[in-house]
Amino acid sequence: MTNRIVVVAGGNLFVLAAKYLSDATQWIRIAQVNKLSDPVLSGVTTLLIPPVDTMAGGGIAS
Repeated sequence: MTNRIVVVAGGNLFVLAAKYLSDATQWIRIAQVNKLSDPVLSGVTTLLIPPVDTMAGGGIAS
């Protein structure tokens, strides 16, 4: 499966991970794909959302 593209106006990666990956703790996967370290978004942002992976865990950006 391929990445999904979404355009958001503000918000945060926790909400997007919960909506698109069914697990808010997987926000880090969205951050990694988009080369982000902060889960809080400002302004209009185009993001890649990785495919759902039930084996992936959450974490923190390093």
